[in-house]
Amino acid sequence: MTPTELLKELIAIPSVNPMGRDVCGPEFLEAGMTDYLERWFTDLGADHQRIELMPRRSNIVARYQGNPDRPTVMMDAHQDTVPVDGMTIPAFDPEERDGRIYGRGSCDVKGGMASMLTAFARVVRERPAGAGNIIMSCTCDEEQGMTGVRDLAARWTETGNAPDDWLTHTPDSIIIAEPTSLNIVVAHRGVTRWKLRTTGKAAHSSKPSEGVNAIYRMAEVVRRLEEYAAQLERESTPHVLCGSPTLSVGRINGGISVNVVPDECTIEIDRRVIPGEDQSTVIKQVDTWLRKYLGFEYEMLPPWCMAGSLSDDKNGPLAERLLTHVEAVSGRHQKIGVAYGTNAAVTGPTGVPTVVFGPGSIDQAHTKDEWIEAAQLDLAAEILFRFLSTNDY
Repeated sequence: MTPTELLKELIAIPSVNPMGRDVCGPEFLEAGMTDYLERWFTDLGADHQRIELMPRRSNIVARYQGNPDRPTVMMDAHQDTVPVDGMTIPAFDPEERDGRIYGRGSCDVKGGMASMLTAFARVVRERPAGAGNIIMSCTCDEEQGMTGVRDLAARWTETGNAPDDWLTHTPDSIIIAEPTSLNIVVAHRGVTRWKLRTTGKAAHSSKPSEGVNAIYRMAEVVRRLEEYAAQLERESTPHVLCGSPTLSVGRINGGISVNVVPDECTIEIDRRVIPGEDQSTVIKQVDTWLRKYLGFEYEMLPPWCMAGSLSDDKNGPLAERLLTHVEAVSGRHQKIGVAYGTNAAVTGPTGVPTVVFGPGSIDQAHTKDEWIEAAQLDLAAEILFRFLSTNDY
């Protein structure tokens, strides 16, 4: 099967991350995708293990054992996609036209998964003499909580957590699949996300003065956060590859009816951190800013997502080795930093050199007509096969 043929099969299997919403249905969660991958690894004859973390949410990890004295590289691709709301193309009916494959996940990140699986399968079948040891992981819940990769990393960082020896061995290097246009990401920003809640007093909307409007209070909070966000970008020292830290308010919810003065309102805050920032202090910094201006109480809820940044202080040699194969196959490319986050936020801080690499452009990820160039799938698969075959991990 070519990378394009494999990608079409992957797109046709819905694996939508509900992103915290109270929704259900066959298109949500990764169970169907994990079932497919389990059959795929079985047909390939690759040793593999399915690790259930929550109902209908599992990691699946396969391995190729070369010479045990040689290094081990892990390739990781997440199984989930973002929701399909507002898409203008059939989300799960892949279409190929004008050299592109369309469908949800085509770019982020089933295209990268297809290239990795193709390279892995080729190593398993051809058993090149130079190959070391390879772990192919397909993890769940990347788009919201990174639950899958956290569990995976814990299996080599926490004693006694793994069910067998081959998951406890620390990889020597890691490649995370994301759409990088075949460039190599060596640094990216991290993120902290949390909710802030204002409260008031409910009353009939015909007598609003008898209540306290929590939405009005939140409006003042949001205005001050907009000021803080502007100052943060303006006054922070940017990272040379990742730019400045940012803050954004992405969701708001409040009130139960138009004729009731709302007694509660909640927002969700997204704070991007750059390599070198102390992520543990960012919520306190926001709290300190708000308390300078607000004359009422509010509540900072515990963060529901804390994903670190990827620093470029340990992955330079790995990036250079991979870049050699990229340029041999596809010409001039470069090491870059990006604003978005990846599973490398979890694996990098364990001390394992980690880079991010894959076909497709981040500009097409999460879009209403998501697509990827078929040619890049083939190039990525060839690059990865050459890298895996050289024992240069």
